[in-house]
Amino acid sequence: MLDLVKDESERIDSRVLEPACGDGNFLAEVLRRKLNTVKIRYSKNLSDYEKYSIVAVSSIYGVELLEDNAEECRTRLFTIWNDAYTNQMKKAVNKDCQEAAKFLLHRNILCGDALSLRQADGKPIVFSEWSLVAGVMFKRRDFELSTMLEMQELGDQGDLFLSSDTFDQEIGAYIPQPIAEYKPIEYWRVQWQTQ
Repeated sequence: MLDLVKDESERIDSRVLEPACGDGNFLAEVLRRKLNTVKIRYSKNLSDYEKYSIVAVSSIYGVELLEDNAEECRTRLFTIWNDAYTNQMKKAVNKDCQEAAKFLLHRNILCGDALSLRQADGKPIVFSEWSLVAGVMFKRRDFELSTMLEMQELGDQGDLFLSSDTFDQEIGAYIPQPIAEYKPIEYWRVQWQTQ
């Protein structure tokens, strides 16, 4: 199935949402492909490898009805990432970077119902958009899934983070309006971020 969208499944920053992710079968293969691309492009430069492996993790999203499956998915994806990361970095492994990967997976793999668009606690499903800016900085913006899906239908753009009722005539697209926006922070420190 992923071979039908081969280019997107291998693009490091291409965002993928699995609305019924289970324990992560589909997302695991997406992550493996992304990490393979990272290795091919950046294996000779450890700092670039580390940075882009985090970008790969940050671009994977999932919703799962059962908490134990959601946790298993997070663990599975982290293990795939961490095995590739530690194999590549050897003695240069950064514990903060490992914690950042865990945090990203905790924010991106949620326990909830993709049909009702609610988390297990009844709150709306909110995803964070992670964007690499200024070399090593991550910019985080939070969006409600319900609004993202409504705007995607209106815009027919295929971009997960189209989430505004503001249409820009000049560029012909909806301008994302997050419900929360955070100051840029180094990618290995995202878990320490406050607004």
